Order: sequence, then C-alpha cells, then structure tokens
Amino acid sequence: MIRFEDVSVTYEGAPEPAVQGVDFEVPEGELVLLAGPSGTGKSTILNTVSGLVPHFTGGTLRGRVTVAGRDTRTHKPRELADVVGTVGQDPLSHFVTDTVEEELAYGMESLGLAPAVMRRRVEETLDLLGLADLRNRSLTTLSGGQQQRVAIGSVLTPHPRALILDEPTSALDPAAAEEVLAVLQRLVHDLGTTILMAEHRLERVIQYADQLALLPTRGAAPVLGTPADIMAVSPVYPPVVDLGRLAGWSPLPLTVRDARRRAGDLREQLELRAERLPAGTRTAETPPPADSRTAKTPPSAGNRAAGAARVGADGTPQAPGRATHPRPAPTRRNWFRRLTPTRSTTPTTSAHPPTPPPAEVHALSLHRSQTRALHNITLTISPGETIALMGRNGAGKSTLLNTLVGLLEPTTGKVRTGGAVPHRTPPRDLVHHVGLVPQEPRDLLYTDTVAAECEAADADATAPPGTCRALVDDLLPDVPDDTHPRDLSEGQRLALALAVVLTARPPLLLLDEPTRGLDYAAKARLVTHLRQLATEGHAIVLATHDVELAAELAHRVVLLAEGKVIADGPAADIVVTSPSFAPQVSKILAPQKWLTVAQVKEALA
Repeated sequence: MIRFEDVSVTYEGAPEPAVQGVDFEVPEGELVLLAGPSGTGKSTILNTVSGLVPHFTGGTLRGRVTVAGRDTRTHKPRELADVVGTVGQDPLSHFVTDTVEEELAYGMESLGLAPAVMRRRVEETLDLLGLADLRNRSLTTLSGGQQQRVAIGSVLTPHPRALILDEPTSALDPAAAEEVLAVLQRLVHDLGTTILMAEHRLERVIQYADQLALLPTRGAAPVLGTPADIMAVSPVYPPVVDLGRLAGWSPLPLTVRDARRRAGDLREQLELRAERLPAGTRTAETPPPADSRTAKTPPSAGNRAAGAARVGADGTPQAPGRATHPRPAPTRRNWFRRLTPTRSTTPTTSAHPPTPPPAEVHALSLHRSQTRALHNITLTISPGETIALMGRNGAGKSTLLNTLVGLLEPTTGKVRTGGAVPHRTPPRDLVHHVGLVPQEPRDLLYTDTVAAECEAADADATAPPGTCRALVDDLLPDVPDDTHPRDLSEGQRLALALAVVLTARPPLLLLDEPTRGLDYAAKARLVTHLRQLATEGHAIVLATHDVELAAELAHRVVLLAEGKVIADGPAADIVVTSPSFAPQVSKILAPQKWLTVAQVKEALA
C-alpha cells in the first residue's frame, strides 16, 4: 500500500538531509509504528506519504514514495485525498470549519459524496469517538484532547485506504486514547485500512503495531522489525520494556498483561527487600514540611510569566514588553540557584508578615458560554510541591491553570498567586509570581531563530545572556542557533518554550501537557529540571494525561471531573487505585505500591 524506495529529504538551506536511506514497505491492512527520539525525521517521513513533502514544505525529495500506486512527487496532496487521510501534531492547523459536525462532513463534501452517505458517516464517527454531545460545539471552545479526536474523526469519515497519524494520542486522556486506538485497530482488522503512525508514548500504542520502524538518530536509516525485536535494541522504550530489561525477561513484554504473568518472582524479591527498607521509601517522594523548606523571595523578571504578555485569554499572541534592569549573573551551571539564602537555624524576630503560599484557591467557580467549567474548587499550593492535575479531556484542567495565571476571571470565589490577584495584576508584575507554558508552545515564540528567542527570553527575565540557551541545550540538545522555531518538531518547540519560561524562574510554574511530543530522553531531562526547581522551593503544577510523568514526578495528584475536584492526595494513593491513571509499573506489580522502574531498581540494588 505504502512504499518507500531509498527516500531522502533535504529542506532548503539545511546542510544535511532530514531523513535518508528510507526503504521499506507498509503492507495493506497493517499498522506500522514510527519510533525514535525527537527530531529524527518521523514527521518528515509521514509528510512524504501525504504529499506535503515536497509540494507544501519545499525542499528536495530523492527516491520514490508511492501510495496505492500513486507517486507522491507527481501527485499533489489534493490528488491523494481520496486514498490518504492525515492528522498532524497540531489539530487546530487542520480545521477549516466552525463546528464539530461541519468539520466531520467537510472532507466528504470536498470529495463530492452523496448527502445521505455523509449523514450516516458523520453519525458513525460521532459515536465511535465519543463526540455526539459535542456535535454543535465551536471547535475553538473544545479542549486540546477533544480537538484531537475531532481531527482524527475528520479524516475517518471519507474512509481513506491509508491513515497517516502524527502523535494521535498526545493530547488524549488514557481512556480516550484507548478508545481511539481501539477504533484504529478495528479499521485495520475489519476494513483493511493501512496505518502509518508516529508516537512517543509507546506504552499506549506498541501492542497494536504489526511492525515498528525505528529512527535511532537524525539522518540514520530506519530499522524495521517486529516490536519485540526492535525494543531489544531501541534507545526509546516504554516502562514495561524497561522493567523487562531490568528483570532480564526474554522475550521482552510489550503489554502489562504479559509482564504480570512473568512478575511473580520479581514481586517476591521486592516484598522481601521491602521488609528491610525504611518506611516511606516505596512510594513517590513527598515534599518536606513547609517549615523545613527554604524561604523564598519572588525573583525579578520580565513579562513572560503567565504567558499573559504574549498570550491573551483567547490564545492570541500579544506584543511583548522588554525588561531593562539587569541583575547579578549566576554561574552557567547554577541556573536555578536559591532565590534567597536558606533559613537560619537561629531564631530571629521580623516585622515582615508571613510569605503567602505560591497559590491559594477558595470556592472557585467559573462559567464560560453557559458551561460550568469549574465548580467550588479549593486548593492551597505550597512551596516545593509538585502537583499533577489530572482528569479526562474537558474536565477543567487548562481552565484552572489559565485562572491561576490571570487569563480568565473567576465567576465566584478567590484566587491568589503569591498574594496577588492574577486577573487584576499587570503582566510585568505577575511575572514575579507565576509562569505558564501553554498547550501550544508557539504562542510564546515570535522571533525568527532559536538564538533570537533565547536573547529575548534573557532580556524579558533580566537574566544573564546565555541563560535560556543553556536551558535549551540541556532540555533538547543539538538545536542550532539559526533554526526557525516553526522548523522545530512539536517536542523541540515545547522544549524551547519551556526554556523561555524557566529563564525567569517563577516561584509558581504551571505547565499544560508539558510532555506532549517529547521522547523519553527529553522527558527524563525535563523531570530532572523540574525536580531541581521543586527542591529549591518552586511550586509546580502540571496539567497532564501522562500517567508515567505523574508517577515519576508528582508529590500530589488532584483529579478533576466536570470542573470539580473528586480526589486530592499523595500521588501513590491516587494513581495506584485508578484503573485509568495508574502507571504501567503499578499495574504490573500490584498490589505492591511501586510507581516507577527507578524505584524498583533502587530497591533491588
């Protein structure tokens, strides 16, 4: 169905090919998974199938790509639309209509299908993807996960013979991701649809793949094989494979079910060793008591915090201001230095009032267009605390973050960040209290190169020159200074936006789906940075569907449903008991309360 013949792609001005040596076939009715670190060319390969490369992106395509016998070099994307359906990393960039139902019908209208056929297929797709209740909703009012389901549905309705999917579950909650993947599996098995998919969250999709094409490094030829064979040598792998490697299992398990069948001996070893461990070492690390943490003073910084200087409440980029007051430079390796010295152990008296917590929310409710987005939420966020905000798509996670950062005004209740009222505080003052990395990182990026973006971030944060660039190097290495942000992969753009916000080191850091598009290595570097920030007293709130990230990083999990807090407590207590939000290690080793492979490795050492 899809054939690559010695394909290479070189973009205009690039010194070397983005991909080369691509030579494999995707048979009809199979699901082939593209895997590899960020920036290795997965999206480029996908775009050669749909004809976007080279007809839309430009550059030079060598070799040959055929879909159902059609050469993509001689057939433009519109001439492939009846056989190929494509969903990219950014659903919003695909939408051309205003409502869910119209978007599902648009592709069929373009192909001239009969109205009766269109009506039936729209209803089938609404039911398949759980979108029936949203049929008349405006696309701009949907959550990121809901938008992603609509984007997938819009390419399913024309019934293409091949589907090209780039990170299709990245913005979906675990239950919605399972539903979408079940639909894709049904298309493959029952209808013979061919699917080529790129996905970083291998723990979600690897068990569905017939073959796996691994791109080990940038410019390297893909290695094709069965998922089990490729996982034995892959530099990227899900927790279930990581645990299998640690335990020495062969062949490596790809599913929780397979791992549980082999985990009996491992559970016994852990149970014996757990009896010798001090209490509290078997679950996620908890933050120190408030009175033992470092005293914090909000840092001076520019107006990038909150995203409010660049992103309006409707997501529209705003003109940035520039901070002009420099401050003493830290050493290059001390990006997250303590903002004030550690408390003295000698009792002292002070006339200053107690420092307010990074955030306080009391009886918060918020209504948007006849929809109750948040209802009676009360939370206190303490210094040094890392909170994972979880829940299904549309539960109110992003709305809560936007309220904390002042982009939305509460209908009732009170919100304070560091004692300030966010929606009444000017952005240049709010930066001293809070910073937000939104779901769409491009909303924070407006210059022409990575170097210019980093220089602007340093100026906005009044940070020493090179601070942002050093963060970019550590979060996602090997990104040249002259690269345009639009030429970065989704994961690379996210890393750049995160570095921009972290440059100001806000005492309260909010991240909306921070691991969307990140590979495992980039995620590990992100976790290291966030842990360091939390150790130094910064409060961190992550709105995420990444259960593995929550297990690895969070002290506390707040679970939302329909705008209400339905659970709030230590991460281990919340996620272990949840069938949807439990990490793979927890499911494999239950009823023991292990959350990550690192915890198991430490216990066995």
